[in-house]
Amino acid sequence: MFRLNCQTVTTILAALFLAVNSVAAAPFAYISNQLDDSISVIDTGNGKVIDTVKVLGKPAGVAVAPDGQYVYISTPEAKGFAVLETKTRSIVTTIKVSDGALGIAVSPDSQRVYVADWYNNTVAVIDAGNWSIIATIAVEQSPSGLAVSPDNHWLYVANRISNSVSRIDLTDLTVKKTVPVGTHPFGLTIDARGERLYVANVQSDDVTVLETAHMKPIATVKVKTLPYAVALALNDSRLFVTNQEDGSVSVIDTDTLKEIGLITVGDKPEGISTHPDDRHVYVANWFDSTVSVLDARTMRVIDTIKTGEGSRAFGQFIGK
Repeated sequence: MFRLNCQTVTTILAALFLAVNSVAAAPFAYISNQLDDSISVIDTGNGKVIDTVKVLGKPAGVAVAPDGQYVYISTPEAKGFAVLETKTRSIVTTIKVSDGALGIAVSPDSQRVYVADWYNNTVAVIDAGNWSIIATIAVEQSPSGLAVSPDNHWLYVANRISNSVSRIDLTDLTVKKTVPVGTHPFGLTIDARGERLYVANVQSDDVTVLETAHMKPIATVKVKTLPYAVALALNDSRLFVTNQEDGSVSVIDTDTLKEIGLITVGDKPEGISTHPDDRHVYVANWFDSTVSVLDARTMRVIDTIKTGEGSRAFGQFIGK
């Protein structure tokens, strides 16, 4: 009997150890606070801000490297981006790129960083190993959101003032095609198969859905006022769109391409990113200085987390 009890205790302790470590290993959300010149680090396991890191230059865009080692934060007023090491939660270097760094993305293999320059109408390609600029690619006017295809072959760029999206071949770093979308595209995302691109059009209050094989629109979905950014969840079956002026998030069924829900969040939502569990969606509310946590299944807000002033977090801000 005593031996059986010891085994039971050992089993319970092992289970507790696994549970604790599972929580400890929960990914972090990195929220750029533009008015505070800082990054709030949220432990998604307990829904709390565990650190605040100073980042000068009015941080805006965020891209977490898939390997989890670094977070890249665009700093428009510092004309480049900052590199945050996730292990120490400290800024290890800052890189000057050009005048209007805004949109930022990382390749699936974590080897390259891409930075869109709002003023100079270019996208810079940076080697993540030595922080050198490999190339500068001319696109159309005011490039903002960036998305890399899952196969690491294509980079998609939303050109806001030109009302277009460019597709860059990452093999030879040239623009292969540019197509019209809605008015003033800003944020965009691509599905896991690389077959569909979803583009939020700020001024036409809609989302353009592009099939990537031929870069042709297959639908335009009307949402609410000033849609800024988009994220997919639930095995790409639902698209979430931040409506900045409306203080809401539209939910689109990607099968029917119809709006099926509307979730009230904080004031002036912009950045949006999906947790690796594929169910919880995080929304940065710029004027509220909060992050809303949404349940993609129930389409409800399940938590609100206080961050810093001017939370923007434009890009992929949650680690894997």
